[in-house]
Amino acid sequence: MTVYKAPVRDMQFLLHDVLNVAQSGLPGHEDLDPAFTQAILDAAGQLASEVLAPLNLIGDQQGCVLENGIVRTPEGFKPAFEAVKEGGWTGLDCDPEYGGQGMPYVMGLATGEIFVSANMAFNMYQGLTHGAYSAIHAHGTDEQKAAYLPKMVSCEWTGTMNLTEPHCGTDLGMLRTRAEPQDDGSYLITGQKIFISAGDHDMSDNVIHLVLAKAPGGGEGTKGISLFIVPKFLVNEDGLLGARQPVSVGKIEEKMGIHGNATCVMNYDGARGWLLGELHKGMRAMFTMMNEARLGVGLQGYAVAEAAYQNAVAYARDRLQGRAVTGTETPQGPADPIIVHPDVRRMLMDQRSFLEGARALAFWGAHMIDRGHNGDAAAEGLVSLLTPVIKGFLTDKGFEGAVQAQQVFGGHGYIEEQGMSQFVRDARIAMIYEGANGIQALDLVGRKLAQDGGRHVLAFFEMVKTFIKENEGNQALKADFLDPLKTASKDLQTAAMFFMERGMKNPNDALSGSYDFMHLFGHVALGLMWGRMAVAAQAALDAGTEDAAFHQDKLTTGRYYMKRQLPMTATHLARIRSGAEPVMALAADRF
Repeated sequence: MTVYKAPVRDMQFLLHDVLNVAQSGLPGHEDLDPAFTQAILDAAGQLASEVLAPLNLIGDQQGCVLENGIVRTPEGFKPAFEAVKEGGWTGLDCDPEYGGQGMPYVMGLATGEIFVSANMAFNMYQGLTHGAYSAIHAHGTDEQKAAYLPKMVSCEWTGTMNLTEPHCGTDLGMLRTRAEPQDDGSYLITGQKIFISAGDHDMSDNVIHLVLAKAPGGGEGTKGISLFIVPKFLVNEDGLLGARQPVSVGKIEEKMGIHGNATCVMNYDGARGWLLGELHKGMRAMFTMMNEARLGVGLQGYAVAEAAYQNAVAYARDRLQGRAVTGTETPQGPADPIIVHPDVRRMLMDQRSFLEGARALAFWGAHMIDRGHNGDAAAEGLVSLLTPVIKGFLTDKGFEGAVQAQQVFGGHGYIEEQGMSQFVRDARIAMIYEGANGIQALDLVGRKLAQDGGRHVLAFFEMVKTFIKENEGNQALKADFLDPLKTASKDLQTAAMFFMERGMKNPNDALSGSYDFMHLFGHVALGLMWGRMAVAAQAALDAGTEDAAFHQDKLTTGRYYMKRQLPMTATHLARIRSGAEPVMALAADRF
């Protein structure tokens, strides 16, 4: 049985020492004092450790079952879902007008990390619902909001997003699902969707599907796509449930991981739906949900790796094998614990330095979203730029961390009873869904860099430059943090300039280097986060903190990242500069 404990101390450090959320000047943030956030995170951690984490293995072993048209979730999921709902966790950062608690998004993300680490498959049911809630909240009519949002905030009704079809994944312009207009203003939706997470289950009274479909007159490609609200059960004018719709589960996919979540083939056979947003502009409404989902998936990438890391540390401390090369450290025992060996330490430090940097980036991104919600266009632009980096880089490195955690166990990590295999299998999907990571890289280079005339990437470069300049007098941090960050940032700027110079002449030069650029950008972003954490930790030490060990450990971990991970920017830059020739030289028919 695996273990998990919420990293509340590290979260508190980010919220109050690095982000200073209570002093940010944003509405509602003044209430986020350390005692208040501590209470929330402690309560979430207790629920995660005592209720959700014990169900993780059960969900993996039992999976979901389709019986006579009904999807049965694993044993214990229904009472756990009730506990989550009763605690108000599903509406933590939702609009109070519809029953939410109205907390900042950064608090929703923090608690979301805790729940994902404990049980990723389980948390997806409420996570998908939150995304559907956000789309309806942003684009729905007053009548639609009143009809659906209160029950979705409470998760009495859950939500989904229906994009993918058997013949098309990312290329949504090829979708075939049709929407036929009716005299009453509704549409009849007909088609099949696949890979629909939480598509149906037995834990809520209704499922509100958001479905992409083509209505007459929309033309070809994505410009002709509309988004529709298609409930499993119709909702009467009095708010009570009406007739069951012709929406059915064709099958539940057998997957590599996240077995506890019902990934469904959904069949729509003339189900009644209602337009969400404008006709033929469904992608605009869906991207409200997609952008939130991509940040959530980036969180999944490091949150699963966090759980794997905690178990790897516990095993490394207990597993006895060999002796430290510098001399026996536990002479009373037959061998030393494997944590004394440098290569095991390397794996653990790789994981730890990534995880703490990734958490900082995710928290900072959530704080930028809160700023964007309060009218800060620059913050909103930065998050838009960084969304593919957060999704792609954090899930790639998160999966890598889960594999490293499994490697610490040696052969025992390959045995199912240890639970490490599940972390690896669960983490793997995060690199694929909500836009495979190659697509994230193409989006970053092909669209986000030039967005608004390149304003946002230039703002990021200036942010790094300003941070270094403001702290260049801090001699305790200059050599270990500021200088490496400056070098890495120059690599990033050089790569961006390469794309500008070569991309128009030969687009393949840019696209061949897009994946390396996403990782290069990710390393610089984590380098900036480590710089900020180092400044906060050093300030606490200089002020005489009572928790000196924590802050010293933070600096030690940060130095590891800056010395051992950040130099990868040079490798990525060299690969980018090689252009398309080595990538495209072998003819397609020679593979």
